[in-house]
Amino acid sequence: MTSPRASTLLPFAVACLGVAIFSVMDAIMKGLSIAIGPYNALLWRTLTGAVMLAPAFLAAVGRVPDRRILALHVSRSLAGGLSVLLFFWGLVRVPLAQGIALSFVAPLVALGLAALFLKERVGRRAVAGSLVAFAGVLVILAGQSGAQGKGGTIGGAVAILIASIFWAISLVIGRRQSMAASPIEVAFAFNLVAACFYGTAAPWLATVPDVAHWPTILLASVVGTSAIMLLAWSYARAEAQRLVVVEYTAFIWASLLGWWLFGEHVLPATVAGAAMIVAGCLWAARQQPGRPHPNIEPEAA
Repeated sequence: MTSPRASTLLPFAVACLGVAIFSVMDAIMKGLSIAIGPYNALLWRTLTGAVMLAPAFLAAVGRVPDRRILALHVSRSLAGGLSVLLFFWGLVRVPLAQGIALSFVAPLVALGLAALFLKERVGRRAVAGSLVAFAGVLVILAGQSGAQGKGGTIGGAVAILIASIFWAISLVIGRRQSMAASPIEVAFAFNLVAACFYGTAAPWLATVPDVAHWPTILLASVVGTSAIMLLAWSYARAEAQRLVVVEYTAFIWASLLGWWLFGEHVLPATVAGAAMIVAGCLWAARQQPGRPHPNIEPEAA
């Protein structure tokens, strides 16, 4: 008989790989957003991803989802699509590691939304964790405002925090979506719905990128789609509470990639604030005696 630890080990390892790949995608998308703007970077990335995944979706699924699953796909993709647009708009204006650190508040917001919409009781531990995480955000913002850098960094940080709220909404839906649909269907639905959302929301902003940018767009689409499928596979096979800590490894990858690709240095205040946010999230997410733990997936942008 397989032990619980052994049955969780493979999903845990796959989730770690998915987060690492997502961090690479974040770095690629930051560079692409600087070059052609966040809107066009996401429009063409998701459109490319939908075209690439369409044959696999038709071969593996080959049917239109029923109304309940379709509603899950549309609602999560819209919330996630708006979130990543705000996230990459902000990421152009702040260091990669700092943007990732600020996005860590999403799981905590998701716990609050689960309490609001799923009628789960919010305990003192969750409130205390929220206060610690909020203090961590203030530490990061204070360190940012006191550091020398280009203008607009505060605006970028605020955009990422707003993006975290929309991502948290998508997380409340995400666990149910992963249980109801295959990884290929989840990835295809996100790319298709998000591409339609971007294309219809502001079509006057859309411009066809230069030929030189298409290899990067294709790479971002392949990397992002792979990460989505890996995480969807993991969360369908292990409880979110056992995988939530994996998300915080993204800060390590973001720090290394930001330094290597963009010459960014991580401020001490960013490290301290990230540690406070992580501690607050983990403290709030700990299961309390006699109380079931909500199935909330961590952020994976």
